Amino acid sequence: MLGRAARRPVWSKLGKDDRMQAEIAAKALAKLGPAVTGMNVAFGELAVSVARDKIVETLTTLRDDPDCQFEVLIDICGVDYPERVERFEVVYHLLSLRKNQRIRVKLTTDEDTPVLSVVAVYPAANWFEREAYDMYGILFSGHPDLRRLLTDYGFQGYPLRKDFPLSGHVEVRYDDAQKRVVYEPVKLTQEFRQFDFESPWEGTTYVLPGDEKAKQ
Repeated sequence: MLGRAARRPVWSKLGKDDRMQAEIAAKALAKLGPAVTGMNVAFGELAVSVARDKIVETLTTLRDDPDCQFEVLIDICGVDYPERVERFEVVYHLLSLRKNQRIRVKLTTDEDTPVLSVVAVYPAANWFEREAYDMYGILFSGHPDLRRLLTDYGFQGYPLRKDFPLSGHVEVRYDDAQKRVVYEPVKLTQEFRQFDFESPWEGTTYVLPGDEKAKQ
């Protein structure tokens, strides 16, 4: 449970119009207890960080408790911080229609440690968790059908990771000879990150084709 010193900076940032949100957040935090590892206010909304293994009971409490009633799951998204030991943040966006309030719940994980699926709490989490797996490679244990959602079959890597190459690993084209779509490794005519962005009329130190005929 966070002490008063940890709570004070959060409430001090809330204006008069946020008093209702502050009251709901205080009640929610009081009910979540030791599951809470941190909190902050950003863009007028409360974000609560919780222990990874407490996410199911945390969301169940926020959904069912009369003082919270966050009955709608808006989204689940991932954030990649490659420099961290646990590089991924999983962020749950919740909405209470009865209270007209929103709250974010966050946790951290790495490439190998799965997060408990919350499909049993919010059925809408099904495709959200599949998207997070497809884009980041975040694993969810207990998910009924954890497979890729947006990329093609056999896709290599996870596109929204910071270390995923901008060119990708595989390119797709239609082969007129084979009369079908074929997949091939990406082939670049030069090193991708050494492209010459300077103007060919001002920055080059070599003779452009055709310029050898011009007067020096």
